[in-house]
Amino acid sequence: QVQLVESGGGLVQPGGSLRLSCAASGSISSIIAMGWYRQAPGKQRELVVRSTSDGSTNYADSVKGRFTISRDNAKNTVYLQMNSLKPEDTAVYYCKLDWRWYDYWGRGTQVTVSS
Repeated sequence: QVQLVESGGGLVQPGGSLRLSCAASGSISSIIAMGWYRQAPGKQRELVVRSTSDGSTNYADSVKGRFTISRDNAKNTVYLQMNSLKPEDTAVYYCKLDWRWYDYWGRGTQVTVSS
């Protein structure tokens, strides 16, 4: 069982930046995919970005050019750098890591973009 804990959310003004972290309780060196998802109030959870071990990375059109996913295997942590934030980015953000035979979700971190 691997636990994922997101952090780094908070309140930020439009145009600001945040970096979310997803810390895993175990090694992430063998993951086959990593991703961030978000769920705004009253809406379904949606994909923000997903990156696979074959080098393919897909961003939602709404975040392209503003958000960047990355990882640090030594720290067992996946990141989401979010720049030029907009009010419509307000949501709970979840990380999801996929290994070959299983996948895990974090519990989420709230991001609120408001002036």
